[in-house]
Amino acid sequence: MSDPLSASMKIAASGLQVQSQRMRVVSENIANAQSTGKTAGSDPYRRKTVTFESEFNRAAQADLVRIKDVGTDKSAFRIEYEPGNPAADVNGYVKLPNVNLLIEMADMRETNRSYEANLKMMTQTRSMVMRTIDLLRSS
Repeated sequence: MSDPLSASMKIAASGLQVQSQRMRVVSENIANAQSTGKTAGSDPYRRKTVTFESEFNRAAQADLVRIKDVGTDKSAFRIEYEPGNPAADVNGYVKLPNVNLLIEMADMRETNRSYEANLKMMTQTRSMVMRTIDLLRSS
């Protein structure tokens, strides 16, 4: 059986890992927000989404979080009239990614806050371990 401090470190570490992966997905969405298809009428970049799930870890005796799936958002593409664009269809319309920058910025902020909370948990746990060691040394 795992001690509570070790388990809390493993929980926080799993949180850090998934939030780091989530930040990469959000960054990719933002980077591709204005990309178009390579050929006339082709589909552009499709927004990616991240799904989490809880997974019981026997060694830590705790539920850890992990990425269940990196999927794609099936919502409709934005369409703009740009007849001179090489990606325009025969009617002059260009399909743009289904990425909403406001949603991506909100996801980025949430991801950052969650990452910071997990990092703070690791810092506090490490501090508790160090204080315990100091107490044992002084007695």
